[in-house]
Amino acid sequence: MLKSPLLRLSTLALMISATQAHAYELYANDDSHLNATLEAVFGAFHSQENYALSGRLSEGSSSWQEGYIKYGLSFDKGLAGFGTAYGAGNMLSSGTWGDGDAAGFSDGSERTTKFEDAYLGWRSGKLFKAMGDDGIDLSFGRQNIVVGDGFLIDGDALNMGKGLADGEFNRGGAYYLAARKAFDETAVLRLGGKQGWRSDLMWLKSDNRAQAKTEMYVGTLEHVAEEGTVGLTYIDTTDIDEQYASPLQLERDGMKTYSLRATGNAGVKNLFLSGEYAKQDKPHTSSEDAWYLEAGWTFSDAIWTPYVGYRYSRFSENYDTLFYGFSRGYGTWFQGEVAGNYAGPFNSNSRIQNVTLKVSPLENLNVGAMYFNYDTLSRNLGNTDGHEVDLYAEWHVNEHLTVMPLIGLYQPDKSAEQGGTQLGNNDKNLYSQVVFATTF
Repeated sequence: MLKSPLLRLSTLALMISATQAHAYELYANDDSHLNATLEAVFGAFHSQENYALSGRLSEGSSSWQEGYIKYGLSFDKGLAGFGTAYGAGNMLSSGTWGDGDAAGFSDGSERTTKFEDAYLGWRSGKLFKAMGDDGIDLSFGRQNIVVGDGFLIDGDALNMGKGLADGEFNRGGAYYLAARKAFDETAVLRLGGKQGWRSDLMWLKSDNRAQAKTEMYVGTLEHVAEEGTVGLTYIDTTDIDEQYASPLQLERDGMKTYSLRATGNAGVKNLFLSGEYAKQDKPHTSSEDAWYLEAGWTFSDAIWTPYVGYRYSRFSENYDTLFYGFSRGYGTWFQGEVAGNYAGPFNSNSRIQNVTLKVSPLENLNVGAMYFNYDTLSRNLGNTDGHEVDLYAEWHVNEHLTVMPLIGLYQPDKSAEQGGTQLGNNDKNLYSQVVFATTF
């Protein structure tokens, strides 16, 4: 039998046109700004096959729609030579319509409006010259947190719907789009600015029942240079809510995770290198680990500037994926649009190979193709062997609107009746989606 998806599944957080949403300036002077922010995303999805993870669906297809709108205010204010205060408050309204997603985690009836961001912070500016500009950054409240490239932590973005446990884990829709990403309670101290040696010390508390309301302490130490970044991460998960925890999540109480990561070009213009090794010490059971190595090359002098990359990743049988998310684009860390979101594997008990090709036919258009091969480590825990090909485009229509169509072809080795997850057969699944994102 496959382990419960709550052990290891997260949803895909959407890549919009930039890492920061646009803002409309309401007020500004020399050292103060007040901005209105708006982010709206809508997607339409169709899967020719359904998957057994929720236990709710039967053989057949699913068509559904998801959307959310995030709106609010952000500010920063200079403090007369004593740094800068900043903060934000945002509401988020989300929903899912139609059949719900192809794994059955949502049923199409989800609708919710809640606070998403509510935080305050202070940056030191030039107050401590030895630490560089903004060498101290202290913040508190409800906010999104990312560590490294999201291999371990990329927001609290698991957005289950009403399809599990009579809606106990429902966050209000937009499962695939991962509408809600903020940790409920945080205290974050960042030291050292953005270059050279720097460190983060964080306390994070989730209010997400699908994550068993995990509480954790996080520490990082990094060296950031033009050639690349090398970093260490330490995560001590100190508390969970046992009534919502899966068997694997019960092991989080007292679990310690250590990782070594690096990314950059090593001083070679067209080269991309990235890798991370994570080890987990669980207090009452086994030690687990996960790692990946990735290399890519940009043909900067060729027409359409093609990029080719390869990645190998391995996740041990009972590895806990924690809060991984969508950081560097499609394939990180949702490895395959069908497999990574509905069918599995979900970065546990598997070896995954990925080949990526990207081109830019126009300045505002990127087109990509990805191939994934999935190899299960222990088939006693289920069989997610298979492969997938995804073709996608990112069309930045203008500074406010991005359109992202995608077609995937997923081929599992086994059906659910044979130990896999695809219901009724192991036929090829033709999957399609189109996502519209706008920011102001």
